Amino acid sequence: MSNLLWKSLVVSPAVLGATLLVSTTAIAAPNATTQVSPVKQAGVAEVAQQPEMLAQTTIDQVNRYSNEGNQNNSQSQVTSVSQFSDVQPTDWAFQALQSLVERYGCIAGYPNATYRGNRALTRYEFAAGLNACLDRVNELIATATADLVTKQDLATLQRLQEEFSAELATLRGRVDSLEARTAELEANQFSTTTKLVGEAIFGVTDVFGGNTGDNNNTVFQDRVRLDLQTSFTGRDVLHTRLAAGNATAFTQFDNAGGAINTAEGTQTFQVGNGAGNNSVRIDRLTYEVPVGPANVYIAASGGRHSHYAAVNNPYFFDNTDGGNGALSAFASESPIYRIGGGAGIALNLPLGKGGGILGNSSITAGYLASQANNPGLSQGLTNGDYAALGQLNFSVGDRLALAATYVHGYSASGALFDSGTDGTTGAFDVGTGQANFLGNAAGVATPSSSNSYGVSAAFRPSDKLSISGFVSYHDVTGVGANDDYQAWSYGLGVALPDFGKKGNVLGIFAGAEPYSFNRPGFGGNNDIPYHFEGFYKYRVSDNISVTPGVIWLTSPGQSSANDDAIIGTLRTTFTF
Repeated sequence: MSNLLWKSLVVSPAVLGATLLVSTTAIAAPNATTQVSPVKQAGVAEVAQQPEMLAQTTIDQVNRYSNEGNQNNSQSQVTSVSQFSDVQPTDWAFQALQSLVERYGCIAGYPNATYRGNRALTRYEFAAGLNACLDRVNELIATATADLVTKQDLATLQRLQEEFSAELATLRGRVDSLEARTAELEANQFSTTTKLVGEAIFGVTDVFGGNTGDNNNTVFQDRVRLDLQTSFTGRDVLHTRLAAGNATAFTQFDNAGGAINTAEGTQTFQVGNGAGNNSVRIDRLTYEVPVGPANVYIAASGGRHSHYAAVNNPYFFDNTDGGNGALSAFASESPIYRIGGGAGIALNLPLGKGGGILGNSSITAGYLASQANNPGLSQGLTNGDYAALGQLNFSVGDRLALAATYVHGYSASGALFDSGTDGTTGAFDVGTGQANFLGNAAGVATPSSSNSYGVSAAFRPSDKLSISGFVSYHDVTGVGANDDYQAWSYGLGVALPDFGKKGNVLGIFAGAEPYSFNRPGFGGNNDIPYHFEGFYKYRVSDNISVTPGVIWLTSPGQSSANDDAIIGTLRTTFTF
């Protein structure tokens, strides 16, 4: 007998077993057309795919079922039929399964220990299983442990080989193609540990109302960030982010034509652009790693409290990227997280595991210094400007999150809410000049310490509704006379995710930007500067979104005598 006939005879038992399995799934699943296989993609709606009829032979089926490996549905070999949680000894096909597992070892299950015997399969799936059995039988041939079979088995084998020859050839071709592409990627890969995450923002914006509208023009601004995210262990991440932008905020004017010292209405893509001339710089260099039960955050440059502390403002906050959340810096996060920044260390320590009295509580502590790199007098990591944060977090499932925050800061740079990274003395990101200026009535900046207290909450009553808000109080003490003051801020936002389309967000936010009353040298401006904002993020594709929105500011500079300002923006965000 020839070698080819010998191999054919040896292969027959495995093929007959595979044939029995096909019959099992086909007969045991009479309602298979109602079965669905969910496939989830990042940021994409869940898509239900019905199993196709066995007669279909299009290459699209191979593509669909190859995606199952990306959804934790990849199969794994088993050594005993008892490993399947959904296969019982009373099942009519139990003996066939047991024989294939124990004799040939070519049956695969899913990671959740199921076999899914009632699920209909396609010709391509059957061909893949048949190919696995053929590979296993080849091993048996090499060890000469297989048994001979009858001529009837050989005839069955020949029919099956002819029937599935096209599918087997397609699978082998796909494997060869994948091997070639993998070899090319490995030869030309950028890094085995680093991935590039990019974001580009185009913003067309204008402001209307009184002297402010007359003294500003329509602008087309941009900001680009390229984040190299490196992981050395699979659990840590090193952020090395390059940034460039030319976006600056509008200057607001009072009724006398004078510029108002305020950051009201500043938008997220207008924050942290340095000189604003598209010069490239490293605006974030941080490392995050789990150490025991705690998560440790280390910042060498560009550190922010909102990088490591829970902000509790979903759909408005965008992790300081500013391309997908609220339009304004004020609506993005509580101003308490913009006190200080730079270089330092923080940790987040869980206090419970969900079942105890502490629930899902955790404690967060961090220290950031904005002049940590400067060895000069009254500078450095501990003797210059700094902000130390402590926060207690509590959550109930995934519906309710609460946080109580305390920040102690010291600054001689002249501004309270400066995020510690703008590099300009007196520059700040949110609020009025009265709430930010660290100095006396004569306009002279003085070193000041601050104690800030804040609470934040986020409530998601349903998957289509999110409500979040915050309140913050700031007590500032200067080293001179008449430079002590208090400031307040609060806001409330309502977001409707997936409004009109999966991935879209409709957001409405209202509140009072940081303000301070009765400060000498500010003309007795004691009106609350209210901020109203609405935006609609429309997701064009997985990587492109367009966000039109409006910001309405009342009593700019804390004076109702100044005309309201209305800012209109069309923001387009590209991510890659």
